[in-house]
Amino acid sequence: MPPVLLLWLAVCLTGIWAVDKGNFKTCDQSAFCKRQRALKPGESPYRALLETLELTNTRLTLQLINDNNKVRLLLELYRLQGNITRVKINELKPLKPRYEVPDVLIREPPTEPLSLSDENGVVLSLGSESQRVIVSAQPFRLDIMEGRDVLMSLNSRGLLAFEHLRMRKDTALSLPPSSLDHYIFLLHVCCQTAKEEEEKVEDGMWEETFKSHTDSKPNGPSAVSLDFSLPGVEHVYGIPEHADTLRLKTTDNGDPYRLYNLDVFQYELYNPMALYGAIPVMLAHNSQRTTGIFWLNAAETWVDISSNTAGKTVFGKMLDYVQGSSETPQTDVRWISESGIIDVFIMLGPTPKDVFSQYASLTGTQSFPPLASLGYHQCRWNYNDQEDVQMVDAGFDEHDIPYDFIWLDIEHTDGKRYFTWDPHKFATPKEMLKGLMDKKRKMVAIVDPHIKVDGNYKIHNEIRSRGFYIKNKDGGDYEGWCWPGSAGYPDFTRADMRAWWASMFAYDQYEGSMENLYTWNDMNEPSVFNGPEVTMHKDAVHGAWEHRDLHNIYGFYVQMATAEGQIQRSGGTERPFVLTRAAFAGSQRYGAVWTGDNAAEWDHLKISIPMCLSLGLVGISFCGADVGGFFKSPSSELLVRWYQTGAYQPFFRAHAHLDTPRREPWLFGPENTALIREAVRQRYTLLPYWYQQFYLAYRTGQPVMRWAQSRQNDKILIEFIKDLLVHPVTEEGARGVTAYLPGKEEVWFDVHTFQKHNGAQNLYIPVTMSSIPVFQRGGSIIPRKLRVRRSSSCMEHDPYTLYVALNPQRTAEGELYIDDGHTFNYEKKEFIHRRLSFASNILSSVNIAPDAQFTTRSWIERIIILGTSKPSKVMLKTVDGQESQVEFEFDASMSMLTLRKPGMNAGADWTVTLQ
Repeated sequence: MPPVLLLWLAVCLTGIWAVDKGNFKTCDQSAFCKRQRALKPGESPYRALLETLELTNTRLTLQLINDNNKVRLLLELYRLQGNITRVKINELKPLKPRYEVPDVLIREPPTEPLSLSDENGVVLSLGSESQRVIVSAQPFRLDIMEGRDVLMSLNSRGLLAFEHLRMRKDTALSLPPSSLDHYIFLLHVCCQTAKEEEEKVEDGMWEETFKSHTDSKPNGPSAVSLDFSLPGVEHVYGIPEHADTLRLKTTDNGDPYRLYNLDVFQYELYNPMALYGAIPVMLAHNSQRTTGIFWLNAAETWVDISSNTAGKTVFGKMLDYVQGSSETPQTDVRWISESGIIDVFIMLGPTPKDVFSQYASLTGTQSFPPLASLGYHQCRWNYNDQEDVQMVDAGFDEHDIPYDFIWLDIEHTDGKRYFTWDPHKFATPKEMLKGLMDKKRKMVAIVDPHIKVDGNYKIHNEIRSRGFYIKNKDGGDYEGWCWPGSAGYPDFTRADMRAWWASMFAYDQYEGSMENLYTWNDMNEPSVFNGPEVTMHKDAVHGAWEHRDLHNIYGFYVQMATAEGQIQRSGGTERPFVLTRAAFAGSQRYGAVWTGDNAAEWDHLKISIPMCLSLGLVGISFCGADVGGFFKSPSSELLVRWYQTGAYQPFFRAHAHLDTPRREPWLFGPENTALIREAVRQRYTLLPYWYQQFYLAYRTGQPVMRWAQSRQNDKILIEFIKDLLVHPVTEEGARGVTAYLPGKEEVWFDVHTFQKHNGAQNLYIPVTMSSIPVFQRGGSIIPRKLRVRRSSSCMEHDPYTLYVALNPQRTAEGELYIDDGHTFNYEKKEFIHRRLSFASNILSSVNIAPDAQFTTRSWIERIIILGTSKPSKVMLKTVDGQESQVEFEFDASMSMLTLRKPGMNAGADWTVTLQ
């Protein structure tokens, strides 16, 4: 094993659990960020050449000129269907093509007509009479307006920057005359500012060194930047992944938020430094409107945020209110990327729901996962061997704790060769998988994208022979160090490479695999232990492109290819389950994401909530954090509280580092085992509701996990899953929590005690170690399955209990969605989708998908109605017209009516009348 890799592993395993921030760049250490951030507002050199404006039915083009160097840019503006405006800016005549991100958009977005609305040709109508774009010429600026209100301005601060591709002067002059002719125009431009460029060479324009790594830059400086002003906006969200508050902070006195997929060893909290994922989407919100900005660029990106109200104290804001100050708040955002073009989608809402739908129309919705993947996952680095797996599996049965997936980390392989099994520890993997299958359970095995360089390893030999490895700047196969030692990195940006990778998941290729084996893609930022910032050199080569152009999309492609492999192995019938660490816009289409290498600390438990909420806001609903913390060892109190929190987050997996003591749920004493069991069982009773929410996310783009408007020290502590509001206990030794129950006209029911509470209040809730404060919104109907079994598949045909929580108007609505739970047959209309509603003392189930066909053996076992009065009798009417009386119990102290065994099929029409 290489000595540097041994040193890296030694640092990892010696208990030094902290990020070394010196391994990762600040803006001042990133030449393009420092260079762009040094630009001063109000000094824009860009002017719109209005005489070049051309307008077709759906597209406006306009040339911009930089008056300092005379380089021209081409602006394109499109009005897209669904209240979206797209703005693209590229060089008019680039030396060679600049990278434009492929494969993220699900299609070429459909356009709507544009028209000029004044004689000067500088005001564009955006499809509606009230929305328009005003183009200002000098300096160039775009204002998007609705009526008299400015919704958003582009380049209003004059920070547009577009570093044109050029040739280094000494390189250009050394070319033969035939080649020089091709670049004479460029040299003409370059030579005008040769003295200025020579002075900047030391600033990292043509070469940049960080620590011991030198980045050659054959294309020179190529950064792009644009500022956006958001009048009336104080709150912006999104641009994950960062271990920070949900509401983004201003960056005036520190580094910008960084988007650059990195393997960060136990990340620091409340910090804008980059993590594993980079989703370049921001939402702006006020009481009147929600808008979004999608910056489609896969290069390293920094985002600056400033606000004209950020520096004011609470007292200052109150003084403004008392004095009747008319100052309008404004947030200014600036995006800076190292290369590529400016390609930005402005989503104009006006509601949050609209923005979610607009973004989904561009990049797709959350994939609809197999039902089992919404259950509990047990993971560790590493379960030692097949016997260990069998013992852990049996332990769950012995302690009556359900689970669906057990996971294997890198040690299950033959010497870190992925798609293989250790011949001694996992000698008969099919036997192991068959044992799990007999209990209707599944397994996930890790498959990372770094490939051991070994002439006896089939995967390596195939990739090398096909020329599928990423290349270094000199044209050879790029090699770096990772878990196997020396490793190659497949070029997943190539469609043929992805197709080959997908074929490796076939049962006759992936020896020992079966249909209940799924996949985990880790280290796919990509992680390179001996690379700059623990990742790949930016001057590595993917065909025509440098790695710097597309770094943030690499992990997206790895997950895409893996998911496709799982689909193909079943002949296209079975839904995949793939967990990824690195992510980009559009990753939601391929599976789940987790928040990476967290720690067994209370603050890491707290931060998991805004981290997953942020991912949900930008389309990635299937998010979770390692329950218990990956690094360090949790106290029993922290572990219990983490299970209670994780049970109400979309992806529910416990995971732990190789160097930590074992922490299966039954190893902390009987009392804590019982508490963990109850948390996991609560998750399983709600699986019908989780599954329904994921179906809606797949259909609409709405996030599964949402938030309520309550802040404590600017830390969001409440997670909100449509009609369930959860306040996890995230403070050590807590004896109570204060939860904000939203909605002035709302009521909320404690799901454990059924006590009713009014909305629009901060409610203090005493807690014990068994407490998980959860409330159901009045006006909702939530289906549960109360017969919890060893796995979700064992519960497939079990009956439902409906929890009907009435609002002050004594009405309620909900849905029930049922399909086979694992195939794509729902795309063939093989499902049940019913609307459940209560009004005028009648509870009914109505088919809202009459063209769909599916049958279920599940039935309605119990109905609990909260907030009602005692009826004299209850009558059931089924689809065949038969009527029967239903037994009931009424608890006057709780205003709770329980109907026992009404017995109708869950997929049938029926009404229940309270008389």
